[in-house]
Amino acid sequence: MRTHLRIGAAAVAATLLAGCASPGRTAGIPVRALVFNIHAGKDAAGVDNLERVADLVKASHADIVLLQEVDNGTRRSGRVDQLSRLRSLTGFHGRFGKAIDYDGGEYGLGILSRWPIEASSMRMLPAVITDSAMRARYEARGALVAKIASPWGSLRVIDTHLDATRDDSIRVQQTGALLVMANAERDSGFTVIGGDLNSQPDGAVVRMLTESGWKDIFQSCGSGQSFSFPAKAPVRRIDYLMTSSDTGCRSASVLDSQASDHRPVFFEIVLEGAR
Repeated sequence: MRTHLRIGAAAVAATLLAGCASPGRTAGIPVRALVFNIHAGKDAAGVDNLERVADLVKASHADIVLLQEVDNGTRRSGRVDQLSRLRSLTGFHGRFGKAIDYDGGEYGLGILSRWPIEASSMRMLPAVITDSAMRARYEARGALVAKIASPWGSLRVIDTHLDATRDDSIRVQQTGALLVMANAERDSGFTVIGGDLNSQPDGAVVRMLTESGWKDIFQSCGSGQSFSFPAKAPVRRIDYLMTSSDTGCRSASVLDSQASDHRPVFFEIVLEGAR
């Protein structure tokens, strides 16, 4: 099983040390985060991959993991509760949020955390669609919001997966709703927004987030190539972590794994002023 896993603890440790040693990096309390679209528990070839995903989570030493395309009890995934299975394999706390009913089960988002999750809620991201053909194909999207009890205080994590159609109009509406949600409690503690935004860095979605004061962590401290999709030969950057102004960063990198059709993206953020 581990022959498929191209990232190990030593490699991640090297990445972190490189980030910590770089001049100008912020000192503070580090939190390691992983953003990973797991393709409904299968790699790009359709091979079941939950054990490989769990191995990667453990090897990365992530503290929080934002997952997209998670199945719960669907026929295509053998009726497996994937978030529960990942909790068992990693020993992490976890919460699932349903975006839609699908194939006899549910499909949506998941958050794993080394620390207890005090509360969570799945909030839908509405969109008004006037084109009838687009409306017929539309897949509802949402954001899973979790309050995590880190050793240094409350950490609010917002995990999302935005619309995948070529046109930006739906994603722009969803991002507007996401910002209302994220900004409403922005001063209540450290906050991160992450997931598969289905938008590249020069697109309207990222611009909306950054113009509202959210920091694109990879842009701030990333190293190496930033592309995360498709996994075999990435050519697009669509997986992100955004943080509020009281959160800095030490490192960010795309991990070399083909456990999904996306590559996971690893971040070491810094809670500035935490004690």
